[in-house]
Amino acid sequence: MRPFWGVNVKKVYRIYKELGLQLRHKTPKRRVKAKLRDDRAVAVGPNDVWAMDFVHDQLATGKKLRVLTVVDTFSRYVPVLDVRYSYRGEDVVATLDRVCRTAGYPKTIRVDQGTEFVSRDMDLWAYQRGVVLDFSRPGKPTDNAFIEAFNGRFRAECLNQHWFLTLADAAEKMEAWRRYYNEERPHGAIGNKVPIMLTKSGGVTNPSP
Repeated sequence: MRPFWGVNVKKVYRIYKELGLQLRHKTPKRRVKAKLRDDRAVAVGPNDVWAMDFVHDQLATGKKLRVLTVVDTFSRYVPVLDVRYSYRGEDVVATLDRVCRTAGYPKTIRVDQGTEFVSRDMDLWAYQRGVVLDFSRPGKPTDNAFIEAFNGRFRAECLNQHWFLTLADAAEKMEAWRRYYNEERPHGAIGNKVPIMLTKSGGVTNPSP
């Protein structure tokens, strides 16, 4: 049995420096930081602030579905409702890139701290495109009240009204409802206009959550 050798911190550090060791245990800094709650500004035009979340549902067979929901907090325009069986961070990025090529890129996206939204893929996408990810505080759904209100409306008016037989069937019915919501349904919060009117004109209404 080897005898015990007493080694203190200073000796270990001296040996570490003499050997030129470079190993460091340091958590890398994220490129995008969550905004402070008191730093939030009210959206003054389309694409100022988007809100994003997931809604869960299922097919008639019981197979689970996840729907990525996105809403512009100024105009109430919904650029996408994307339904899949499962979602990863890279899937969120692919959907946003596809949508933003048509709708434009938002300045800020409000999200919760779900794994898909705090992923490296999402972080890099936001950094490269100059989009600020505004993370909600854990357990504080009111930090993202716009998407919470929208998701409740989406569930009541669409999800609870239909049986979805297949993924394609779900996508078709959700897209039909999205078009109705954007192009035909007046919204009291934006002066009883339809959202697409504000996206085209820039709007003058200052919506409330």
